[in-house]
Amino acid sequence: MARISGVDIPRHKPVWIGLTYIFGIGQTTARRICKEAGIEDATRVQDLTEGEVARIRSSIEAHCTVEGDLRKETAMNIKRLMDLNTYRGLRHRRGLPVRGQRTHTNARTRKGPRRLVTRKKGR
Repeated sequence: MARISGVDIPRHKPVWIGLTYIFGIGQTTARRICKEAGIEDATRVQDLTEGEVARIRSSIEAHCTVEGDLRKETAMNIKRLMDLNTYRGLRHRRGLPVRGQRTHTNARTRKGPRRLVTRKKGR
């Protein structure tokens, strides 16, 4: 099993698909990395040599921000928006949709499960 950027890549999958298991690498980036490392798309992870794995690692380190660094960068960007009291930052802080979606109905993923409002007795 190849270990790249702290992630175990599945052995029986093609290399470019296995690379997508790394946070921050999608299909297009994975194919570009394989091309730079000189590895064919059909090659399986279990068939890689140590030299090929090293070339993949160096290509990722040179061109991509992945895993912990990317997560930290994203979290810092959101924190910056919240500290500046921008509209987007306020939406993040309140746990509401950030990109203009409607909230009257829907938005359950961001708002969480429904909270029932009980009526007072006597009405």
